[in-house]
Amino acid sequence: MDRLELTHRLVEVARLAGAATLEIYRRPTFAVSTKADSSPVTEADLASQTLIIQHLSEIAPDIPVLSEEAAARPFAERRHWKRLFIVDPLDGTREFVSRNGEFTINIALAEEGVPTVGVVFAPTLDSTWYGAATIGAFRQDRQEPAMAIEIGESGGELRVLASRSHRGERLESFLNALPQHRLVSVGSSVKFCRVAEGSADFYPRLSPTHEWDTAAGDAIVRAAGGQVLRLDGAALRYNKEDLLNPFFVAVGARAVPWQEAWQASNSPGLEPRR
Repeated sequence: MDRLELTHRLVEVARLAGAATLEIYRRPTFAVSTKADSSPVTEADLASQTLIIQHLSEIAPDIPVLSEEAAARPFAERRHWKRLFIVDPLDGTREFVSRNGEFTINIALAEEGVPTVGVVFAPTLDSTWYGAATIGAFRQDRQEPAMAIEIGESGGELRVLASRSHRGERLESFLNALPQHRLVSVGSSVKFCRVAEGSADFYPRLSPTHEWDTAAGDAIVRAAGGQVLRLDGAALRYNKEDLLNPFFVAVGARAVPWQEAWQASNSPGLEPRR
C-alpha cells in the first residue's frame, strides 16, 4: 500500500471513530472517569480507541500502534519500531466533557521518528484535515471535495493560537514578549490545522503534551509547508523513550520572532524535566 492510499484509508478510519464519539457526545449523559494523572477519560475515548485499533490491524497488521488509551510498550521493544501508528482516539477530552465541540480524532504514521502521515477529524464540524510527506495537505468539509491547503502569510495582525484548557503564567509571559498580535483560544489539534491551512500564523505550546497529542497535527503542518519545532529550533521527534514532548511552536509562513520572545520571557528554566 503506497502512502497516498494509506492516507485515504486513515481518513476513513478517523471518520468512523468520529461518528462513534459523536453518537456518545449527543447523549444526555455519558460515563467519565479520572486517570492516574488526573485527566478525564470518557466512554467515547475507549470506544474510539477500540474501533481505531481494530481497523488499523486490518489495514496494516505489520505496523504497531502507540495510543494514549493503551499502555505503552517498553522502550526496549519500541526502539526497534521503524514505523508505527500514533493515535489519540479523542483529543480534547475536557472539551468533549464540557460539550464545546472542540475535540478531534488524531491518527498519524511516524517513520524513523518523523511524522509522515497525519489525519485530524473534528466530528462536530464534520471537517477533516490530512497530509502526507511528498503528497501535500488537504481539508475536507462534510462531503465536499477535498481542497489542498498550505501555510500562508497574512498581511495584517499576527494571528496566534493558544490552548483553551492549558495556559498558565509561562505562556502568558511568552505571549507578552511577542509583537502585537491577535490571540485566539482553540481546543484540541485543530490549532495545528489552522496553521497548516493558513488561517493562523503561530501556535506556541509551553505546557506538557505527549506524542499522541501532536503527531497527526505535526504531520499535517509539515505537509503544508510549515514547521513544528522545539525551542532549540530542532524538529519534534517521535517514538522516544520518554513520550513527553518538549515545549514547541508550530510556525506557518510568517516570520515570527519567537526565539527572541522566549529569551525575553526569562522562563527557559521552567521547561518540564524530560
